[in-house]
Amino acid sequence: MSKEQLDHLLKKELVIPPPEEFVKNANVKDYEAEYKRFLENPEKFWEEVAQQLIWFKKWEKVLEWNYPYAKWFVGGKTNITVNALDRHVKGDKRNKVAFFWEDELGNEKVVTYGELYRLVNKLANALKRAGIKKGDRVVIYMPLVIEQVAAMLACARIGAIHSVVYAGFSASALRHRIEDAEAKMVITADVTIRRGRAIPLKQIVDQAILDLPTVEKVVVLRRLRPLVDLIGEKEVDFYSFIENEPDYCEPEEMDAEDPLFILYTSGSTGKPKGVLHTTGGYMVGTYYSVKTVFDLKEDDVYWCTADPGWITGHSYIVYGPLVAGATQVIAEGAPNYPDFGRWWRIVEKYGVNIFYTAPTAIRMFMRAGEEWPNKYDLSSLRLLGSVGEPINPEAWLWYYRVIGKERCPIVDTWWQTETGAVMITTIDGLPMKPGKAGKPVPGVIADVVDKEGNPVEPEKGGFLVIKFPWPSMMRTIWKNPQRYEQYWNTIPNCYTAGDVAVKDKDGYIMILGRADDVINVSGHRIGTMEVESALVSHPAVAEAAVIGKPDPVKGEAIKAFVILKAGVEPSDKLVEDLKYHVKMELGALAVPSEIEFVEKLPKTRSGKIMRRVLKARELGIDPGDLSTLED
Repeated sequence: MSKEQLDHLLKKELVIPPPEEFVKNANVKDYEAEYKRFLENPEKFWEEVAQQLIWFKKWEKVLEWNYPYAKWFVGGKTNITVNALDRHVKGDKRNKVAFFWEDELGNEKVVTYGELYRLVNKLANALKRAGIKKGDRVVIYMPLVIEQVAAMLACARIGAIHSVVYAGFSASALRHRIEDAEAKMVITADVTIRRGRAIPLKQIVDQAILDLPTVEKVVVLRRLRPLVDLIGEKEVDFYSFIENEPDYCEPEEMDAEDPLFILYTSGSTGKPKGVLHTTGGYMVGTYYSVKTVFDLKEDDVYWCTADPGWITGHSYIVYGPLVAGATQVIAEGAPNYPDFGRWWRIVEKYGVNIFYTAPTAIRMFMRAGEEWPNKYDLSSLRLLGSVGEPINPEAWLWYYRVIGKERCPIVDTWWQTETGAVMITTIDGLPMKPGKAGKPVPGVIADVVDKEGNPVEPEKGGFLVIKFPWPSMMRTIWKNPQRYEQYWNTIPNCYTAGDVAVKDKDGYIMILGRADDVINVSGHRIGTMEVESALVSHPAVAEAAVIGKPDPVKGEAIKAFVILKAGVEPSDKLVEDLKYHVKMELGALAVPSEIEFVEKLPKTRSGKIMRRVLKARELGIDPGDLSTLED
């Protein structure tokens, strides 16, 4: 497809039909019929999905809805690991591959369901012996390795609540999460390997837990030789910890509404929110979506390139695919190290059928050129997915043409940490519209509305909302139910996602971006307040404001406007110092790519910084109504 053809296609709406062969064999052959079946009886619809899984005790009621709080499968008892492991191991999947793992250096492991089952059970027993009980919190700060997945499942096995923290976060960000969760244990590793370098993790944990009274034990996966030193009785080697444990641990009987995990996500305030997900509904929701959205088949090799430090890794590496019995690929390290062929080499090597990644990665590969993917045989691919941010039409078409060879449908998925599972996409069988996520997944009632909750006309911008509870929805914000209620009270009778969207005449929804002060960098949400707080904690800074700017690879990049304290002079060195300071406070993802020193910031009369004015000026557009500006 030439640039002229592409420009022409982007000027008019492009509709691409899915391949007939794909539709004929799809798990959902008729989206409209499936969606109608859901609308006719939502509770019966979800009950039929739940009945495909193992429960110790059946629910008395599918849904109890006391606005804005939902309970799903009320009275039901289960354990998510029995569905992710036991049912496969006791069936015909004991020797089926659960994971193909490899790192940048070419080290690889193949782990079957039987092997994963034994590892999880041994670790679960070790956790119990260390005094971890149902309801206790365990923070997991690890690289993308099999042991990270096992740690999550071992917590779920005994009813402990895990909180995974992405291994790119700094000691300060990690400490906040450990403190807020009041974690009794941290499971970590000595290092993660990225771009050929060993990045220390244990040192970061050491700083994070200094003088924290709740942390009783630190379990360390030691990967490098010579082995990193362990200090005192508090620290223990991962494999020594589980060495003498039996390889069966009785699964804890979990109520459907018992907490499964807390995952911290950025919001429009300076403090990350601890999103709480529970057992039964999350299990049913992720299982259904992995089977339908990704059209998962028994013999597929599935690869989601995310990390379990984010919700995508929770739902579409650890829980959804394992409950569905999938064979997966996971790869530690950078997508383009040692070269831009790394991912495509892995697709060819393992015969990947389903590939799910972020627009940031797709744009990065676009810039590197088609010659890299063209070196490899990508004919095993059957379905492509996109996640984390809206994918621009140019990247969508490149992905479709160069990676999918114009024969793989693309599911452009919209969802959030809070929703737990995919909410909107172009489900198998629907025509695809590049740049538009698509329609609500069966089980979801989504719409685009005004501030009063009235649906807006087609092609008019509005707020993206969900109008009815769904099983994988978060249940609350840890220690902050008022913050949870805000999601449901901003627009009457709706869950407000915080995104602005447009719906076309066919019901396809296009996500335009955030409505609040959250920046989407490489598919990861970063709160403006978090970055501003980090900048202001530097002794040279009096005040700071942060905005997101369009970036050709990351989607958005962070720009900071900084007012310095009296007597402090701007300099290139100070710019670098501030960037380093933010990196130490929050981690590399939150570092501004640009810092501008200013004398003043646009504020309302009540003193609130008007970031939209800064953004409008930066982009050279009309800032709109400025009547509330003080200056």
